[in-house]
Amino acid sequence: MTNVVILAEKPSQAKAYAEAFSVQNKTNTYIQLKPDAIFPEGATITWGVGHLVELKEPHDYKKEWKKWKLDQLPMVPERFQEKVAKGKWGQFQAVKQLFRQADVIVNAADVDREGSNIFYSILRLTGVNKPVKRLWINSLEKDEVRKGFESLRNNEKDLRMFEEAKARQISDWLVGMNASRLFSLHLQKKGYEGHMSIGRVQSPTVYLIYQRHKEIENFVSEPFYQIEGEFQATKGKYKGLAKIKEKDKAKVQALMDRHDLKEQTPYEGTVQNVDKKEKRIKSPKLHSLSTLQSVANRMWKYPPAKVLKIAQQLYEKKLLSYPRTDCNFITNSEFSYLVKKVDDYQRTLGSNFSPVSLKPNRRYVNGSKVEEHYAIIPTKTIPTAKKLEGLSREERNIYNEVLATTLAMFHRDYVYEETVIQTDVRELPFFSKGKREVDLGWKELFPQPKKKKEELLPEVQEGEHPEANVHLKESMTQPPKPYTEGQLITMMKTAGKTVEDEEDVEILKEVEGLGTEATRSGIIETIKKQNYITVKKNAVSITDKGIMLCETIEGTLLSSPSMTAKWEAYLRKIGEGEGSKQTFIDNTGKFIEKLIQEAPDAVGKVQIRDTGEKKKQWNEPIVTCPSCKQGSIIDRYKFYACSGYKEGCKVTFPKRLAGKSLTPNMIKTLCEKKQTRVLKGFKSKNKKQFSTALKLDEEYNIKFDFKEK
Repeated sequence: MTNVVILAEKPSQAKAYAEAFSVQNKTNTYIQLKPDAIFPEGATITWGVGHLVELKEPHDYKKEWKKWKLDQLPMVPERFQEKVAKGKWGQFQAVKQLFRQADVIVNAADVDREGSNIFYSILRLTGVNKPVKRLWINSLEKDEVRKGFESLRNNEKDLRMFEEAKARQISDWLVGMNASRLFSLHLQKKGYEGHMSIGRVQSPTVYLIYQRHKEIENFVSEPFYQIEGEFQATKGKYKGLAKIKEKDKAKVQALMDRHDLKEQTPYEGTVQNVDKKEKRIKSPKLHSLSTLQSVANRMWKYPPAKVLKIAQQLYEKKLLSYPRTDCNFITNSEFSYLVKKVDDYQRTLGSNFSPVSLKPNRRYVNGSKVEEHYAIIPTKTIPTAKKLEGLSREERNIYNEVLATTLAMFHRDYVYEETVIQTDVRELPFFSKGKREVDLGWKELFPQPKKKKEELLPEVQEGEHPEANVHLKESMTQPPKPYTEGQLITMMKTAGKTVEDEEDVEILKEVEGLGTEATRSGIIETIKKQNYITVKKNAVSITDKGIMLCETIEGTLLSSPSMTAKWEAYLRKIGEGEGSKQTFIDNTGKFIEKLIQEAPDAVGKVQIRDTGEKKKQWNEPIVTCPSCKQGSIIDRYKFYACSGYKEGCKVTFPKRLAGKSLTPNMIKTLCEKKQTRVLKGFKSKNKKQFSTALKLDEEYNIKFDFKEK
């Protein structure tokens, strides 16, 4: 008998797999499948809950590493170890038990480095050694799931991806844990009261935003001068510019004088040339995650993290293919099902056009460009009207964007006519440009932006003599604009543009800059939470804390995308089996030692700013203890307790209750008034949110009070 145990990354993924089979039994920790053609003896699906296993924290290795001290640095464990994530022990034990009973274990986590890391970290902590197979799919539709389980792969590539992910994770731990303490402690010596979070990718990202901030701050607007002509032809008015643009007004005036042109004097112009050209624009490439994030941010101002979340929801609803992809191409296999569904997709989108071609075009269909995942496209599943109605507005927007981009490859080109008129006045040529839409083509599939008023040129004939007035036109140079959140994604991908070393530019081009397709939106969320940047009306600004961080790391490799370029290039080698995880970790250790030497000088030139943060005092009294009335309730790091615990007062309160953090203010209210107002954000065991007041009973235990309105 073969006992097959399948590990999904999370419950929703396990449920989607189970829907492709007949279910025999369901529990809180696994789903049992009935025997069928693929699993003649049935199979069991269990799951992680995101990261079931995580790297140990510094104090898990050495107690003395709990306190932040410069003489403890660098913290480099002899061997990196993992532990079960807080609150996930029960699920881990269930997975471990099932793994022990298995003959074959299937890694059915997401098909990417993170999925490999999640699976093997769990497997290694269970200590189980069984044969492993890999499920490799891009869609959660029933037939795709069954096809995937019918042709499970060996785990050779999966293991290499795990090595790469683990090298990345350990190096990020080394940089984050050591550099954050190093720079924070040096800054605190200078009077800073907060702490800095430093990261291998987040710090160079903040630095790029800081560079844009400096460009805007240092920008001095300057005037520049041109010569503009205004023309009255038989069929209408139009304007044109001479080919000169100078900061020096005298040079522009000299050109006018050379042609004996004066302002507010009418002249006779001559239309020398009318050049009309038809221009065509092909439909956009299919979406990778970053292009979808950029477009959605431009269209609806959705933050990149929100776009990933919505695309993931649509993937789990079996409407879109796998979202964490950096690829803009599909293979012939996907194209063949898309062709058959063109009419259905059109009905869903509410469009109606005759496809120009039903043959694959290498602009979109190129198997040699597809590695782990193809572009984000609609699945074979055509949603019913009811399913479409059930989508949120955000889900509908993202689904329609992917649908329209996919249909666009079957549509006509967008065609417009560009007209350039050359009008001479006293032998000085003026040029006027105009654009006229001929055929919207693929653009008709997308929401049409509010039309900018384009200056349409009137019909003029060569040799015509319009009346002309010319004048010297003064304009001001404009500063660069702050990044939007969508532009941050593009900026992270093209960070090479900010690097001077050509070799680094090439490396960055190859690995697409800072972070990976799957991690960039998370990095942006992290630097927002760390209060390094703020986003208002979609414009990204750096905070005082962000400026301090950048002044601190300036001149070190932490401020440089080229460091990330070199790291990413070597990480990729590990994934391809050509690099060593240990070499990478050893080099990170050397990098940390270099930072320790550089830090005092780097921090020396930093101007300490008030960022509103205060050093946490763990023993500051919150409120008088309601029990002994002698001691005070204080923050004891993982819980609240009475300062008189040595004298025998045993009153303690948790830091979290039903998934909600309890703040010092809530504890103060409970101790003084025995009751809080109704609070939102609690979660039940089945993850449903609820609201309730809290009250303190006679034995000083916190209880829910649902009667309070």
